[in-house]
Parts: sequence; C-alpha cells; structure tokens
Amino acid sequence: MATGAQTAHAQDKIWTKDFLIICLANFFIFLGFQMTMPTLPLFVEELGGSDQQIGLIVGIFTFSALLFRPYAGHALESKGRAFVYMTGLVIFVLSVGSYAFISIIALLFIMRVVQGVGWGLSTTATGTIATDLIPPKRRGEGMGYFGLSGNLALAFGPSLGLTLTGYISFTSLFLICAALGLTAFILSTRIRYKRVEQSEHKSTTVKFDIFEKSAVRPSVLLLFITVTFGGIASFLPIYAEESGVAGIELYFLVYALFLMISRLFAGKIYDQKGHLYVFPPGTVLIFLAMLLLSWLPNTGMMLVAAALYGLGFGAVQPTLQAWAVNESPDNRRGMANATFFSCFDFGVGVGAISFGQIASMFGYHMIYLTAAGSVLFSLLLYVYLYMRAKIRRA
Repeated sequence: MATGAQTAHAQDKIWTKDFLIICLANFFIFLGFQMTMPTLPLFVEELGGSDQQIGLIVGIFTFSALLFRPYAGHALESKGRAFVYMTGLVIFVLSVGSYAFISIIALLFIMRVVQGVGWGLSTTATGTIATDLIPPKRRGEGMGYFGLSGNLALAFGPSLGLTLTGYISFTSLFLICAALGLTAFILSTRIRYKRVEQSEHKSTTVKFDIFEKSAVRPSVLLLFITVTFGGIASFLPIYAEESGVAGIELYFLVYALFLMISRLFAGKIYDQKGHLYVFPPGTVLIFLAMLLLSWLPNTGMMLVAAALYGLGFGAVQPTLQAWAVNESPDNRRGMANATFFSCFDFGVGVGAISFGQIASMFGYHMIYLTAAGSVLFSLLLYVYLYMRAKIRRA
C-alpha cells in the first residue's frame, strides 16, 4: 500500500529535473527577449524612426510569430518537441545577434520578422513541453510555477536592458541578449523530451488545420487582454519621459514582483474552483491599471498601476492557458498551445501597430484608454460565454 502511495505521489510531483531545466531555459530566453522590449523603441528612435515605425517594428514581430505557430503546433506532434524548440532557439539567437550590426530601419524590420519565427517556434514548444511534464491534476498550479520563470526574467530584463543602455552601446546589449538565448539552447539539450505518440482517438486532420477548436474561447479572451502589452512594451518608456514621470525601470520591477505573487496562488484557485474565481477579478485589476496609466500623474501612481497589472495578468494568463490545454485532446496539446499563443501574439501585434497610429493622432494617454476598452470587452465576452454555457448545462 505504501509503495502505491509513493508511486502516486511521484506521478503528482511537479518539480522534476526536466521541469526545472525547462524553467531555467525559459528564464534565459525570456531574459534576452525582455531586455530588448523597452530598448528596441529607443534603438529605433536613435536610427531616426517615428512612432508609427516603432509600433510597426514591435508589432510585425508578433505577426510573424503568429504565422508560424500553427506549423509549430503540427511539428510538435509529428517531428517532436526537441526539433521545434531547438530550431526556434537557434533562429532567435541569430536574429537578435544580428541587431548588433544593423544601422538601417528596413533591415531591422526584416530581422524582427525572422526573430518572430524563432519566437513563435520556441514559445509554442516550451509551453507544450511544460504541460507534458506537469501532472494533469496540478496543471493550473504547474503552469503558474512555469510562468514564474518568465516572470523572473521580466523582473530583471526590462530594467537591466534600460540601465545597460546608459553604460554600453546597443551593439553590446544585443550581443548579450543573443548570448542569453544561446544559454537556453545549451540547457535545452539536457531535457528528456516526451516521445511523440499517435493517439488512437486523435482528432480528424483537415487541410486548413491552423488552430485547435476547443482552445478558441480562452485564447480569444486572452487576445483582447494582450492588446495592452503593445501599449506598454512599445510606448510606456517614451510616454513616461514625455510626461516627466521618472522611474520607468521600477515600473517593470514592481509589475514582475506582483505578477510572481499572483502566480503563486492563482493557479491553485483555478485547479480547485475553476476560471470563474480567477478570470473576472484579474481582468478588473488590468482594467484599473490601464485607466491609471492613461492618467499617469506621477511615479507613485505609475507603480500602483504596475502592481495592479501584475496581479491581474499573473492570474489571467496561466488560468486561460491551463483552460485551453485542459479542453483539448492529449494529442492536440501542441495545437492548443499554438492557438493560445497565436491569439497572444495577435493581440500584442494589433496593439503595437494601432497604438502607434493613436499616439501620433491623439497622444500617448489615449493608448491606455483604448486598451482599457479592450480589456472591458474581454470581461463582457467572458460573462456572455459563461452564461451561455450555464444555460446549455441547465
């Protein structure tokens, strides 16, 4: 009896060697990525770019990632997790490293497209690898822990990147970011990946198979939330400087800190009570954060917005990802993650590009009022979907 209990306990264990390695690899790739997010707009400015060009360069990255995610989802089930993940990491390293030698905006635009391909492949793969390694009964909790690896990178990446630009050249900064991606690749060679198995009950494959139907609802809800990312990543450093608000590095630290705090309990609440107890409150916090950023009177209020945004997104993102994966068949986890991150990318891309136009026409504060409206729409859509499902069950 004791042996059986020990076996069951081992099967429910989250923190295995492979899970720890994928978390470390995810930390390094996200650290390299996050260091470029607030510094790329400054780099574009140095090259003589406009607000519209900043939004386009940030946004096109997400669209190229989006286009390759369906391929990544299929390849994860046919070619294996290792092939997709390592290929994505190599492309990421080469593209980010190339930024160090770019002096023309058009060439930067092209390499951002290439980086998006690597990012789309690697992040779709890493989310699937993590879900493979987490016991199904603890998936919400496990995805919350896995998300902490990216959140730790977020805690240091933007602030580190912005700080380094005051001491080193953009050339050195981008080479450091590429080296961090290379570290993730080295770690990826130490993971024992799940063997790809063909399910006897797998879903019928169609020629135009670019998403997992069962993952659409949580993914679309996420799309209207991640629109806010485009406004923060692309324009908040510039907006804060224009408004005379200091401490933008602290914004990212506070945001990441509260994001990590939220991840520690939100996943457990989802596992025990479901998304009703996590998504609506998290969305309200994000909505309030956007309203505060549209106001942005001083540093203190900016940091309050960072805390609210961190708590909200830290609850919403892993909840929706676990929901998307749990709703899908086992052999479609790759496509479920592809669908989820495609909507993530689409939201960020639409936000970055459209907000560039909004900023040039109406000012930076309108970016965040528009983002607040998108978040509110996501909440109303959730209420509609929840009530419709409740009526169908009745």
